[in-house]
Amino acid sequence: MLFEDRLRELIRADARRMRLLRALRALSLADGWIGAGCVRNAVWDALHGRPPSSPAGDVDVVWFDRARTCPGRDLALERRLRVLAPGIVWSVKNQSRMHEGNGDAPYRDVCEAMRFWPETATAVAVRLRADDVLEVAAPFGLTDLFAGVVRPTARFRREKRGLFDARVQSKRWLEHWPLLRVDDRLPA
Repeated sequence: MLFEDRLRELIRADARRMRLLRALRALSLADGWIGAGCVRNAVWDALHGRPPSSPAGDVDVVWFDRARTCPGRDLALERRLRVLAPGIVWSVKNQSRMHEGNGDAPYRDVCEAMRFWPETATAVAVRLRADDVLEVAAPFGLTDLFAGVVRPTARFRREKRGLFDARVQSKRWLEHWPLLRVDDRLPA
């Protein structure tokens, strides 16, 4: 089975994550996805033979619309999502402006913005289309995610290694999921 199919299977079997995806879909956001830990942790739980845990921390919603870049728009979307899916801490970020704080050239879309996230296994997102097809965005592929490899993306390997190391330590991933391993080599 392909990793993308396996990811779809894991997400579809998780009623909580499907509820979140339906809430996001109800907003009809341009290029809108749920990504990062909400997706990654479900896979890591499966790798460890555990049922999917509740989304811990915040649920990252990434979207892309150059016409609506005001941070207040993100906050309004978070409020709407809290009504649609109460009890969830939502974090909504329009990726069309995220390049500014990162010192990058403007991103073209969400998938390109994810190339600048810290880890390859975190740079994964899913969305539920109107026809109930579950789409996957993974600019680095899904091999590291399903292999339990915590690998820094190029920028975090070169320029921001300290931030990558701090994330690995502060998030305590290796304690929670002991089969994971950190590998900072370039993928084969």
